Amino acid sequence: MRRRLDRTALRTTTAVAAAAALALALGACGGSGGGTDRADGGGKGGGTAPTVRLPHLAGQKVQVTAVWTGPERANFVKVLDEFEKRTGATVDFVPSGDDMAGFVGSKIAGGGPPDVAMLQQVGVLHEFAKKGWIKPLGADARAQLARNYSRGWRDLGAHQGTPYGVYFKASNKSLVWYNARAFDDAGAKVPKTWPQFLTTARTLSDSGVAPVSVGGADGWTLTDWFENIYLSQAGPEKYDRLARHDLKWTDPSVKQALTTLGGLFGRTDLLAGGTSGALQTDFPTSVTQTFGGGGTPKAAMVSSADFAAATIGQTKAKIGTDAKVFPFPAVGAKSPVVTGGDVAVALKDTKAAQALLTFLASTDAAKIWAQAGGFLSPNRKLDQAAYSDGVMRTIARALIAAGDDFRFDMSDQAPASFGGKPGQGEWKDLQDFLKDPKDVTGVQARLEKDAATSFGH
Repeated sequence: MRRRLDRTALRTTTAVAAAAALALALGACGGSGGGTDRADGGGKGGGTAPTVRLPHLAGQKVQVTAVWTGPERANFVKVLDEFEKRTGATVDFVPSGDDMAGFVGSKIAGGGPPDVAMLQQVGVLHEFAKKGWIKPLGADARAQLARNYSRGWRDLGAHQGTPYGVYFKASNKSLVWYNARAFDDAGAKVPKTWPQFLTTARTLSDSGVAPVSVGGADGWTLTDWFENIYLSQAGPEKYDRLARHDLKWTDPSVKQALTTLGGLFGRTDLLAGGTSGALQTDFPTSVTQTFGGGGTPKAAMVSSADFAAATIGQTKAKIGTDAKVFPFPAVGAKSPVVTGGDVAVALKDTKAAQALLTFLASTDAAKIWAQAGGFLSPNRKLDQAAYSDGVMRTIARALIAAGDDFRFDMSDQAPASFGGKPGQGEWKDLQDFLKDPKDVTGVQARLEKDAATSFGH
């Protein structure tokens, strides 16, 4: 059984406090704000003194794997380039694809695992630690964590009290990005509740624009939809129980959340491309069809984490002007706040691997990607002036202000066979639900069967 995350950060008041902070912050989102450089690694200007000492690693090679592609990969490579410059090491980036657990498992079986992996799921970190696949953090990396991270994020990277991982990149998954012009042309209002969200969607549809873009080809996007609705509607206690599989997926609270979600998925006129279009749309396309191109957009809204900003940056839309954001609407009493993140772990206990983890735990590394955009760091010492625009800055401010008060992505807490693999488990079951939103009981039964198998119950 995985460590119970609610011992550290998951308290009943978490979603309430964080949602309030986020709502206040996003209410002021618009253009870029100012800021000054500081020696702690923040600020927009270059030339600040390094805050972390790294060893000389000339001649050594480090292979790093992550799921990132496109602009996310390009921005992460900028971080790796700086590590190369400071240490003399050579870093090779290898994309893993969405099935990180399967990729790493095959490499270990073949005798050639990468040195460092950026894992997306807490459950996968625990699985790898139990199998002895990952190595504990060295003293330097632990020192950076103690200086720069709150207890909640440190504990998320640990297994049975031993620190293994550095959460380099975080995400706020309780956001809806929208096309400001489409809203203005339709006279649509930013919704605060789920009924208002559906009303706004119908208003947009009547104006001739498909309201909601859903990246159903990537099953993980559907888990985010469910988790936001479930957390807001069922509450944090049941969310934690379902995440641990202490509560069955056949529970009435799951039926209620799926029925609510079906109120959107079952309205093909509210989905860009209808049901079949949503199932054939991957995550990047779900964003670009909301903001890319001229004239009438293919969609007006897309529910996505803050990292959608990186994809929006590939279009002509300007964040804060053309592309705006609001908190996921409240389904129950409060809006939800669901977070995710990518945790760096060492698969080889080498000096170079440990040095890279130390660097990733520093403000120096976080600053590089923050300046590039499409990035959110749980590093509390990073000067928020480093963020490239005001929208990301306010989202980051809300995350840091929440401290340890957050709920981590539910599917990412599960074993990979249930919550982290394409074409199976929760990803596949929710894709089936998108095809037939009326079959609530059937999808509940499949979810419970798959969860019980993966959790070993």
